[in-house]
Amino acid sequence: MLQVDMSASKRDSFGKCAMRRLRVSGNTPAVLYGNDKDVMALQLETIPFLKTLFRISRKNAIVNLAISDEGTRPVMVREVQTDPVTDSLIHADFYELDLEIPTRFTVPVEFIGVAKGVDLGGELVVHSSSVVIEGIPLEIPDVVTVDISDIGIGDSITFSDLEIASSLTMMTEGTDFCVEVIALAS
Repeated sequence: MLQVDMSASKRDSFGKCAMRRLRVSGNTPAVLYGNDKDVMALQLETIPFLKTLFRISRKNAIVNLAISDEGTRPVMVREVQTDPVTDSLIHADFYELDLEIPTRFTVPVEFIGVAKGVDLGGELVVHSSSVVIEGIPLEIPDVVTVDISDIGIGDSITFSDLEIASSLTMMTEGTDFCVEVIALAS
């Protein structure tokens, strides 16, 4: 799983005016919750935070959040709020993870190759391009790859056919189709 480092500091100002001043000064307000701990109000520098968000966009990523006077905590970006007109950052929510407890993640499925059935005139139908996997967060893969080059017309790959590490549990129903090649109606 992708890991990135970020830094934040605690904040003690609250309210609409204080948040506006915080954003004008180049910072973004945020909160940290989860892992049976109290909610912590934070602030992050906006530019480095934006760069990190672009790097982890649409990926499962653990953020090692270094909080001044609190140490480093493994978190996930749960929600980012943006202004609907200017698209500037308004607020961010972080969820603290326990790296020893299995957690569910939605992992993208990447299809490699061209199916034999497509070359023979069939159509590739992708039923799902992601799979839900449960496991220790650091063992979750970034992507599950599937070689589809041997699929002929009428053949399919179910989720139980996907190869994942033995320490992980697939939560998606194994009998569901992931991808198949169908014959085109004439």
